[in-house]
Amino acid sequence: MPAAAVLLGTLALFALGYRFYSVYLAKRVYALEPSFVTPAHAYNDGVDFVPTNKHIVLAHHFISVAGAAPIVGPAIAVFWGWGPALLWVVLGTIFAAGAHDFGSIAVSVRHKGRSIGTLAGDVISRRARVLFLLIIFFLVTMVNAVFAIVVAGLLEQHPAAVLPTAVTLPLAIAVGQIVYRKRTAALIPSLIALVTLYACIPLGQLMPITLDPVAEATGISSTVLWILILFLYAYIASRLPVWMLLQPRDYINQHQLVVALVVIAAGVLVGMNTIAAPAFRDVPADSPSIFPLLFVTIACGAVSGFHSLVASGTTSKQIDKETDSRYVGYMAALGEGSLALASILACTAGVMLFSGNQGIEWSSLYATWGDAGADPQGMFVDGVAGFASNLGIPESTAQVFGALIIVSFAVTTLDTAVRLKRYILQEMSLLAASRFESGSSANRAFRGFSRNLSLTTLVAVALPFGLAMVPGDFALGTLWVLFGTTNQLTAGLALAVIAVWVAKRGRNPIVVVIPLVFLLFMTVWALIEQLIGFLDTGSALDMFLLAPLDTIILVLALWMIVEAFVALRDTFRGTADPIDPSSETDQVVAEGGTVVGGRKDGQDRDEAAVKDRPEEEK
Repeated sequence: MPAAAVLLGTLALFALGYRFYSVYLAKRVYALEPSFVTPAHAYNDGVDFVPTNKHIVLAHHFISVAGAAPIVGPAIAVFWGWGPALLWVVLGTIFAAGAHDFGSIAVSVRHKGRSIGTLAGDVISRRARVLFLLIIFFLVTMVNAVFAIVVAGLLEQHPAAVLPTAVTLPLAIAVGQIVYRKRTAALIPSLIALVTLYACIPLGQLMPITLDPVAEATGISSTVLWILILFLYAYIASRLPVWMLLQPRDYINQHQLVVALVVIAAGVLVGMNTIAAPAFRDVPADSPSIFPLLFVTIACGAVSGFHSLVASGTTSKQIDKETDSRYVGYMAALGEGSLALASILACTAGVMLFSGNQGIEWSSLYATWGDAGADPQGMFVDGVAGFASNLGIPESTAQVFGALIIVSFAVTTLDTAVRLKRYILQEMSLLAASRFESGSSANRAFRGFSRNLSLTTLVAVALPFGLAMVPGDFALGTLWVLFGTTNQLTAGLALAVIAVWVAKRGRNPIVVVIPLVFLLFMTVWALIEQLIGFLDTGSALDMFLLAPLDTIILVLALWMIVEAFVALRDTFRGTADPIDPSSETDQVVAEGGTVVGGRKDGQDRDEAAVKDRPEEEK
């Protein structure tokens, strides 16, 4: 099969999905209103709630959710053949991820920018809120642990990528200062920063940075040192206002992603290479079954619950107009699918153009399931280098470029995930405080914890760091599948919240219910299979860490599913309580637990603020 045909055909389907299906969702399912005053205006605090140009919000949202997952997942899943992987990416992106990402933003915007976990309490039941927050807590912990290990491995394997990665931070801060202090457009400064970033790639090749001398002096492995540095960075970055680092870096990375996709697409079209992998493959007898593992191995890139956390955690707080939710949510889902498509092509066609793989069979690279999960990000990097060679770009430079793509996206996800985890800890602390009498020592302790940004952020960083430090190389093996399962489970539960919300507003939720049922069925199946596998191995790690973790997530999931479907049943029967109108005009807890006024109180002030802002911010 020509790789160019797969590329062009998939992109055409994505374009049709945005042109027609996203419009249907906006008008018939989510019923967006241009006049609705969004939380970004109602609670504008200059830190988290900031009305922002929709293109910048798209950059933040997309780069925050992209990470390494839409690259790594498909790079592993082509083990079963490129056909099933591509089919799930296309259908999942258009019909599941589009509805999920778009809907998560829309629901959160309608409810003061609250997280999807808190919304479960407003829409489904109070018990659902607690259950969902706990599931999200486990998911974000695994996201940070897995991505930190992946990034640390890449920086260790490609020391030439360290300098460009480090330069990204001061460049992003400079862009943020120019855009938000001088109130100028972001496009030109971010493009200049991107050119500067790429100019540092040859410098990185001339001056590769490695931690080996420090590792030898301290007796700590370089991988552990990189993980320490990454979590220290995440702690600091997640404390900064979004306009200072998060938004400008995401805008730079959005341009970088466009360049990466252009390089890959141009390499495909110029080379007119064929896909070396079979569409459907007879895998070895001891390999895991394609059902249900395909649908949890490819999470990001088809549909991902982590997106609902970003959508309702940071993105909804920056939406300028409610109608921007369609552009930001659905377009980001398509971008994620495009990145997954690029990974599939890189690992089935481009990787065979790489000089180190020429003259061998593709099947030898994916001989076993263990081989598929051994170095998927390396497969992608080599694939990008192979396609770039069609354009005359040296392989060594292209490898640094490919590694920089993964590292940039994954580090952004680390920052965002730590920030989201801090929100979750604050919400859980305030919920716990409400269980005790006002003024009691327990009430004051929980409220004090929720307001202590240093302590909540430290806890948010410490837990995934501890998981990353567990002995054994399981980041892209067992832990990746458990991460993928929890990720897809969260997507299904987010769709449950969206479906109940849509139904209670008198709209037909069937287009949300279909992917909801499919995802919950596949993920619960995968959790049960994984639990049996953990118990059968006899490994101490599996028996005493992963099996209990799997069991906790499975119990929480089953309980949450019961709560969601009871709410759906009651809604269809007409016996469910309507959504409390005060949930759109009540108070909201903002940065550091500060209580700020409701939407109606601040409406006049924020309408005046909109008039005073420069055109680029509008």
